Amino acid sequence: MSRTVLDKEIVNMKRREKLIVGEYYHIFNRGVEKRNIFNNENDYLRFLDSMIFFNTEKPGWAVNNLRQSGIEDRPRPEERLVDIVAYCLNANHFHFLLKENKENGITTFMKKICTGHAMYFNKKYKRSGVLLQGRFKSAYINSNDLLLYVSAYVNCNSQIHTIEDSSKYLWCSFPEYLGNAGIGCQKDIITEQFKNADEYKNFCLEKAIGMKEKKDIEKINLED
Repeated sequence: MSRTVLDKEIVNMKRREKLIVGEYYHIFNRGVEKRNIFNNENDYLRFLDSMIFFNTEKPGWAVNNLRQSGIEDRPRPEERLVDIVAYCLNANHFHFLLKENKENGITTFMKKICTGHAMYFNKKYKRSGVLLQGRFKSAYINSNDLLLYVSAYVNCNSQIHTIEDSSKYLWCSFPEYLGNAGIGCQKDIITEQFKNADEYKNFCLEKAIGMKEKKDIEKINLED
């Protein structure tokens, strides 16, 4: 696909009222008034745990010590509400690249992890009120080229925002794509299109440079 056509698709990414099973979406949100929603390592770790263990239709539960539950307690593939293809957690906002696996899967998943995190955060920091800026935002991904482009945007988001080198950033899926341990993203839809991890890394870093320099961040309506 030519760059001109891809640019048009990026600009025309539309929010859809109904999320469709089997389709891919860029999901994002930030703290109310752009406030931090993660203050330290424990906040990030707990949110990552909720991404793993709340990805099911089963009722949520306390996540305080989920890492002690073990791999056997993770939802089975057929139970997953969504496929988590890529993610990045920054101090005041987050991005996901998700596939809808079940009817209302993304909506249920986001409600569980965001409500759980807000309750945890408010209790821990002795605050009250909303933590996130309304309902999550979604953008439909309508082509494979756009899927790859958004995967680079999400995986390299910390680098685009000049936070940290994404290949070393602990709170995103990029290190997992490069062969390190992670939460177990469903990344085959992306990685199978590249010869190896180095080729995908180069693709992402090249796109990230372009996004930063040309402010493509504004073209995908991210509102960060």
